[in-house]
Amino acid sequence: MEEKTIVCISCYYKGYDFMDEMKRLGNKIILVTSENLKEKNWPWHAIDEVFYMPELKPSVWNLEHLIQGFSHLMQTRKVDAVVALDDYDVEKAALVRETFRIPGMGQTTHRYFRDKLAMRQKAKDSGINVPEFTAVFNNDEVNQFIEKTPAPWVLKPRSEASASGIKKITTKEQLWEALDALGEERHLFLLESFKPGDVYHVDSLTFNKEIVFTSASKYLAPPMQVSHEGGVFRSKTLGRYSDEFKSLEHINAKVLSSFGLLNGATHTEFIRSKDDGKWYFLETSSRVGGAHIPDLVEASSSINIWREWSRIEDALLKGKPYEVSKPTGYYSGLIVALIKDKEPDYNEFECDEVVKFLPIDYHVGIVYKSNDSAIVQERLDYAAEKIQAGLLNILPPKGKPTS
Repeated sequence: MEEKTIVCISCYYKGYDFMDEMKRLGNKIILVTSENLKEKNWPWHAIDEVFYMPELKPSVWNLEHLIQGFSHLMQTRKVDAVVALDDYDVEKAALVRETFRIPGMGQTTHRYFRDKLAMRQKAKDSGINVPEFTAVFNNDEVNQFIEKTPAPWVLKPRSEASASGIKKITTKEQLWEALDALGEERHLFLLESFKPGDVYHVDSLTFNKEIVFTSASKYLAPPMQVSHEGGVFRSKTLGRYSDEFKSLEHINAKVLSSFGLLNGATHTEFIRSKDDGKWYFLETSSRVGGAHIPDLVEASSSINIWREWSRIEDALLKGKPYEVSKPTGYYSGLIVALIKDKEPDYNEFECDEVVKFLPIDYHVGIVYKSNDSAIVQERLDYAAEKIQAGLLNILPPKGKPTS
C-alpha cells in the first residue's frame, strides 16, 4: 500500500499513540510543534521530520509564518493529510488545509468545533438545548440579556480550551467591570446563563459520518470548579445500558450530525440541569479529550481513541474499510490532582482495581477499572480523601489547560 504523508500540528505535548500507530500503518509523519517542546518525549522512532514554531504566547503561533513555512515544505513533499492533535491547533490545521487545498475540515466547519459562540448558535438553530447566551459585541444586547436572564452568568472566551479564562459573575456592575477590562479583546468572549448541574463528557469516533464508538462519563467535580478553585479532578464512566448513557449517546449524535462532522475523534460536554433535569449542550471539539481521558476510556472499553483515530485517517487516505473493535464493558474511574512533591508515593493507593499510575510530574494520577461501578466510586472517594488530607497543592490557574 502506498505510503501517505501526514503532517501533525501540535502546540502541546500529546498524540504519541496517534503518531506511533500512523507509522506502524506504513505512513510518513511530519511533526510541526512549538519550539519549547523540543525536549519532550515525542515518538521519535515514528517521526520522519520535525519543524518548530516559536510561540508568541502560550499556544499562539504567527499564522503567516506557519503558511510561509508550509509553502516551502510543500515544494518538495506531497502532503496527504493535516491533523490537529490539540484543541488549540484545530484552526491552524483548518487554515493550512484551506490554503493548500488539502482534504479535511475547513475553516467554516472548524468554527463549530472551536468557537463557542458559533457552536452555541448552531446547536440552538438545530433544536438542541443550550444555556441562554449572547454575544457581547453590542451594549444594548448585553443589557437586554441580563435583564431577562437571572444571574449568575458566565463570561467565557470563545476559543479557549477547557475551563481556562472563564469568569462567574453575579451582578450587573461586576459584569460591566469585566467587559471594560477586556478592552480590545471583548469581541473574543460570550456571556451565558450559569446552570448548576452535573457535567458529563462524551468521547466518540466517527467514520464517514457514522459514529462507530461512544464512551460517556460523568465528571465528579466540574472542570470549571477544578480550574478555578483547585482540587481533585475526577471522572467516571457510565454503564452502556444506563438511561444516562442512552440520552447522551442520542444528543451527542445530534450535535455531531448538525455540526457536519465527517470523520475523526470528538470530545463533547453536556450538563444536566439541577433545576429542570434537562440535558444542555456545553461545547464540543474535534479532537481527543485531554486530562488523560483517553486512559479512562481505554480502561473501560479497551479502545485506544488515539490509535483508532489514526486507523480512521489511514483508512480514509487509502480508501480502505474501517471497523472498530467491539468495546469491553468495564466501569472505569480517573483521578488527577496537583501535589507538592514531584513524584508521589503510590504505595498507599495500591489495589486490585488500579489499571495504571500516570507518570505526571507534581501530580497524582490514577486510573481504576472494575465490573462494579460502586467499587470504582469507592476507590475514587478513598483516593480523593487521601490526596486532600496530605498531598494536594493548590495554585491559581495559569498557562495552558490540559483538558
